[in-house]
Amino acid sequence: MMKKINMESTDPHRYDDMLDLSHHVSAVRPHMSRADRAAQFSPFAALTGFGAAIRETGRLTGERLSLEEDVKQGLDEHLRLLNERIRTCPAASITYFLPDEKKEGGEYVTVVGNVKKIREFEGIVVLTDGTEIPIGEIIEIEME
Repeated sequence: MMKKINMESTDPHRYDDMLDLSHHVSAVRPHMSRADRAAQFSPFAALTGFGAAIRETGRLTGERLSLEEDVKQGLDEHLRLLNERIRTCPAASITYFLPDEKKEGGEYVTVVGNVKKIREFEGIVVLTDGTEIPIGEIIEIEME
């Protein structure tokens, strides 16, 4: 029959004999810095980049709207008026579709600025801050 030994002592002074011992310093290994020691206990990420991939997959994008013919005519009229006033760099608020670089879809953004030029053959509106807006992606123009 085996005898069970109680390894836990209830004596609060059971380690008192070790309190005055000097700390061991290795003669072979250099002293480890606090930062290196702390790094031993940092969490391990076995799947590096996996969290970013999950966030990217969960990120929502919007769909491009198709415009009715009367809305397209209104936009053409606003572009014509901007082009007539181009020498004064007219102020405008332009809402357009910005395609997402990583996946299908995108988002609608509104920029407010002064129109520097309209490159009709390239189909681009250029603002004074250098922003280039594809004319085919514009859904709304508001002028002052």
